[in-house]
Amino acid sequence: MSTSAAGHLPPAYPERAAWGTAAKLRAWQEEALEAYLGREGKDFLAVATPGAGKTTYALRIATELLDRGVVRAVTVVAPTEHLKTQWADAAGRVGIQLNPGFSNSAGVHSSEYDGVALTYAQVAANPGLHRRRTEHEPTLVILDEIHHGGDARSWGDGIREAFTPAVRRLSLTGTPFRSDTSPIPFVRYEMGQDGILRSASDYTYGYAAALRDGVVRPVLFLAYGGAMRWRTKAGDEVAARLGEPLTKDQTAHAWRTALDPKGEWIPSVLAAADKRLSEVRRHVPDAGGLVIASNQTAARAYARILTAVTGQETTVVLSDDAGASSRIEEFAGSTSRWMVAVRMVSEGVDVPRLAVGVYATSTSTPLFFAQAVGRFVRARRRGETASVFLPSVPVILQLAATMEEERDHALDRPSSDEDEASLWAEEEGLIAAANRTESALDLEDSRFEALESDAHFDHVLFDAKQFGLHAEVGSEEEQDYLGLPGLLEPDQVALLLHERQAKQAKGGRTRSPEPAGPSPVAQHRALAAQRKELNKLVAAYSSKTGAAHASIHLDLRRACGGPELASATSEQVTERIERIRRWFVGRR
Repeated sequence: MSTSAAGHLPPAYPERAAWGTAAKLRAWQEEALEAYLGREGKDFLAVATPGAGKTTYALRIATELLDRGVVRAVTVVAPTEHLKTQWADAAGRVGIQLNPGFSNSAGVHSSEYDGVALTYAQVAANPGLHRRRTEHEPTLVILDEIHHGGDARSWGDGIREAFTPAVRRLSLTGTPFRSDTSPIPFVRYEMGQDGILRSASDYTYGYAAALRDGVVRPVLFLAYGGAMRWRTKAGDEVAARLGEPLTKDQTAHAWRTALDPKGEWIPSVLAAADKRLSEVRRHVPDAGGLVIASNQTAARAYARILTAVTGQETTVVLSDDAGASSRIEEFAGSTSRWMVAVRMVSEGVDVPRLAVGVYATSTSTPLFFAQAVGRFVRARRRGETASVFLPSVPVILQLAATMEEERDHALDRPSSDEDEASLWAEEEGLIAAANRTESALDLEDSRFEALESDAHFDHVLFDAKQFGLHAEVGSEEEQDYLGLPGLLEPDQVALLLHERQAKQAKGGRTRSPEPAGPSPVAQHRALAAQRKELNKLVAAYSSKTGAAHASIHLDLRRACGGPELASATSEQVTERIERIRRWFVGRR
């Protein structure tokens, strides 16, 4: 039978045709299937947003090709061990038997299998073996999350050597490609008007289209800032507010301080996220939450906090733990509230009931962020929403605001994009960082000390628009946003957010007395002048006593009461000014 062109396939064999009629495809999957069958050539790149159903689509193509005799074997390549098993289970449900336990050392598998599921690392370890397997019989290779093969390291070289002889190659991705100078194997590039080569997909189904179709959930991003204080490796104490303009180094240190489990930011945000989960579970009883942590030590600490908050055991999934896959599967099939993970659940892992997330990692690559958010967007029925809690860090808020944008892999990027290349380097180091031992972490942390942190609600980001004003954690204003119903259509989400914001703004207004004589100074300018005066007094008192600025502000709050300075009223700031003046003369 001819295998030269996808558009001229022989008729399907009857033994697998039943699956094609029994399993209804989504509209985009039908359209993408037609695009595949109507295109000639070995290679096809499908870009579809996380949660849209790339696995189902790919397996339908595999079924078509097997039934028509175009291929006689299927090889799936995935980023992780867990995803190998997930692919094998999904394939088995449609009559394709894949062996996820295939071993390079054995080199063969039972004839009862239609193919194998591998990892990119497994292919890179012995590409010659997999080339011989591919040459042995006509093979379809499905390259899941193909962006992992897009560099000059062993993964990219390995899949190129192993799968060049394949009869067909289907490449899949659901996350943004990066920019660099190394082409992704088996991906077509086209020159743009700006002279830059960019990857060209054969079919694209983005988040915005999937949201319109009800295939994915709308995402509410809840941003939290707060006051941070830390000691640098040089021994200097620094205070800053997360969410306010800072230098790159200050942002990194403030962010790291916020994520320290010994401070108040993480416990406050985890408690807020659990309140949100409780509201969602009123409408979606099995809804679950996921915290994505930077490393094992933090993950265990976050789990202890959540267990104390909820009174229920929290599932912990560590990326190098042999039992991680079974714990993910157990959590996916349960009604437990929370799971805390390091890396393991950031890409491709399917837990459809996840509805609330906490982005408790300092990773800032577009790739990782898209993968992380993708864990929460899979829709099971109309009206489900996703809620992701974020630190008020500019780069993260920007990623959240632009998640609907589609990105192609660009080659020969101008030097102005060096920052993006460095972010990709950060992404590539994540697995190693996630698996560092606690002693290595202790050695690194000995040069940096997070001293204290607190949290406040900044705003909700939805459809690239901000809603809400600053509010104290635990306040009625914060609860207005945490208590949004768990089942809402996107237009209903926007309407309620507008209503909540209007209510908060109205409740925060105070009526000024009628002016007598000259026009008064605007309230915001008067308050800014008071804060400036207080900060000058704090700086002077710091010079006198050697105490850190943040520590003095905290002592003033304890002595006078009231919120942090950014939320304090004019009367509260005045009281603190008077208090610190008494301190200068020795009266507390």
